[in-house]
Amino acid sequence: MANGWESKSVEAQQIDQQEEQIRSQEAGDERERVARVQAEAARTLQALRLTRARIREQLARSSNERYTLLLNTELQQIDGEIAKLG
Repeated sequence: MANGWESKSVEAQQIDQQEEQIRSQEAGDERERVARVQAEAARTLQALRLTRARIREQLARSSNERYTLLLNTELQQIDGEIAKLG
């Protein structure tokens, strides 16, 4: 009878260990997912900032009124996207 109780205890311990490993793996997976999302957001923000710098450079050189208006519109859109992310 003692062996029966002992084996159940060992089984319960093994199940607990497996469940703990699964929880640990899920937590690691979640950290990886969050890290990937943050890295993607950082890349997107950097690309928007570079685009903004390019547009401002073009604005400085532009003498065409219609092109300047277009660039200002683009700049406002970029600033809006940066505000959402940053």
